[in-house]
Amino acid sequence: MTRNAFSHVTHWVFDLDHTLYPPENALFSQIEKKMTDYVMKNLNLTEPQANQMRVQYWQQYGTTLAGLMREHDIDPVPFLDSVHDIDFSVLSPNPELCEAIHALPGRKLIYTNGTKPYANCVLGHLGLGDTFDAIYGVEHAGYSPKPERIAYERVFEQAKVNPVQAAMFEDSDVNLLVPHALGVKTVLVHSASPKPSDHIHFQTSDLTTFLRQIV
Repeated sequence: MTRNAFSHVTHWVFDLDHTLYPPENALFSQIEKKMTDYVMKNLNLTEPQANQMRVQYWQQYGTTLAGLMREHDIDPVPFLDSVHDIDFSVLSPNPELCEAIHALPGRKLIYTNGTKPYANCVLGHLGLGDTFDAIYGVEHAGYSPKPERIAYERVFEQAKVNPVQAAMFEDSDVNLLVPHALGVKTVLVHSASPKPSDHIHFQTSDLTTFLRQIV
């Protein structure tokens, strides 16, 4: 059943954070601290004020960066360089996931709201550095983040992805709304109990096992 549902797929699009590794690896706690520090220094705010702004913009705009760019004209490049300067040693190689992704027929892509250099660091520490055919970050979407429709359109165009022949794996159900509308087969990678949703075709808490069912 699962295998047949993906028989048409030629492009496999994977989110990065909390999709290819679990939230317990604590990369995001480091990034969030870096974001708060950056906002404090650049907007002359206290730590509680900066942290509140970080969360508010993430909820309102999809990423903290998007809010900072729109509300404060923050340059994205130094911001992203700063917040991604973290300790990646909390990640461990995952050879089983590597094997499962390699076995998929067609092109394998990363599309993240992070940057390509950041993605390369994460993939290297997961032992997935040679697993993907291409990596697309927020810079390839003109710094428009998922879940904005224009972000997907820009990345899919560059990657030459035909949405009706693609599958996308995400830990955020909101980030699968637009892909579903475009015709993508959607898979939510999340440890929570499945919830009925028209825009989620499949949900799994074990990406490796799910991918093995496809091939």
